[in-house]
Amino acid sequence: MTTIASHLVDGIWEDGDSTVDVTNPADGSVVGRLAWGDAKTAQRAADAAARAFADWADLPPRRRADILLEASRLIAERADSIGDTLAREAGKRRPEAVGEVAFSAEYFRWFGEQARRPQGEVMAHEAADRRHLSLRRPVGVVASLTPWNFPCSIQARKLAPALAAGCTVVARVSEKAPLAATEMVRAIVDAGVPAGVVNLVHGPAREVTQTLLDHEAVRAVTFTGSTPVGREIMAGAARRVVRPLLELGGDAAFIVFEDADIDAAVEGAMLAKFRNTGQSCIAANRFIVHEDVYDEFVGALVARVDAMTVGDGLADPLPDLGPVIDASRVDAVNVLVSEALSLGATRLTHERDVPGGGTFLAPTLLANVPDTAAIATQEVFGPAAAVSRFRDTADAIARANATEMGLAGYLWSRDISRCWRTAEHLEAGIVGVNNALPSVAFAPMGGVKQSGLGREGAALGLEEFEDVRYLALGL
Repeated sequence: MTTIASHLVDGIWEDGDSTVDVTNPADGSVVGRLAWGDAKTAQRAADAAARAFADWADLPPRRRADILLEASRLIAERADSIGDTLAREAGKRRPEAVGEVAFSAEYFRWFGEQARRPQGEVMAHEAADRRHLSLRRPVGVVASLTPWNFPCSIQARKLAPALAAGCTVVARVSEKAPLAATEMVRAIVDAGVPAGVVNLVHGPAREVTQTLLDHEAVRAVTFTGSTPVGREIMAGAARRVVRPLLELGGDAAFIVFEDADIDAAVEGAMLAKFRNTGQSCIAANRFIVHEDVYDEFVGALVARVDAMTVGDGLADPLPDLGPVIDASRVDAVNVLVSEALSLGATRLTHERDVPGGGTFLAPTLLANVPDTAAIATQEVFGPAAAVSRFRDTADAIARANATEMGLAGYLWSRDISRCWRTAEHLEAGIVGVNNALPSVAFAPMGGVKQSGLGREGAALGLEEFEDVRYLALGL
């Protein structure tokens, strides 16, 4: 039976008049169909969210919490089946896909619990006949726009706090991997969310986005994706003063100091760089290694990378790397590698053949990469990276910060003082210190500089979808 990713508008699942195929990047086979909408679909969804807003906003937080916790339970219960769909449509290794869905459930659990916690503040008064306090109210209808690389967990990171705050939502997920995210939304509906509170629209990104930004009830837009597109969304949001929450491109440096546990640093490098075949916003983009341990670290890392297997993420035995999402990603990564080599970079890893019939790439490490090469300055979003040396802490920090991006960074050292001081000076919103997997539901995630605005996760992630009301009471 072919999986269909339908629209969800005002509590009704709709297949629409036209569909597009969703294919498995490992072999090009069709794994499902996507209902394809347009501006009218987005308009109807936003209208439904507007109608549902008042009742959802006034629902007791305990009741909203119950629904979110039930959504968490259902998503976790269905993690295997949804994860299998995700592995097929996105090319993920199946354990990573199932893990992503399980992690998505954690967002609904955490924000379900957070919804019941007190919100607002009672301030100390200075006059006997006056009192001062603040309270929080949901901002309104939210447009939630997410990419293909982590289609479930990124959407969950937006939906859960928006719903916990009392907002209603119109979501759009990438057409490159829409099936699993649609099934996650189905679990939210099955948990008891009222009609119109969550809506899901598939269709042309620009057309849907513009329609939502222009809708009078939409008060916030949350987007994860590239910096250029984020700038366009921010400009569009400015026309109606729609609140933007943007997680944009990354260019994470992975710093290895001379006192690092080299074995642990190599393990961390493999995870930080090659998780999801390098297609992560917080992936290590550049390895910056102290000259005293450069040969030891790079030698060990190259050996690990050269030993990696490449293949279908559902195969048995399981490969170390699956395919990238599509042919355009293959071309983009190959261009970065080829340009660096033409500018004098050295290939450290072996050239090798990869399986045919899919969008596979051989993992690649490069040394002697000029600072002007694109692979040293742009988000790679694939299994390739540059390796360079540094002399001292100041040099490492300067190299790490030599980018307009500032989403994530990593550092490895046994010296807690050095870790603390370096982390303070890295221009990144997320810093993994001897930790290659910093993402958790209860911590604030987001970037600085050109990597975005606002924070997702934690109490700050809830506040992004709330307005503060100040009350001055005369007694």
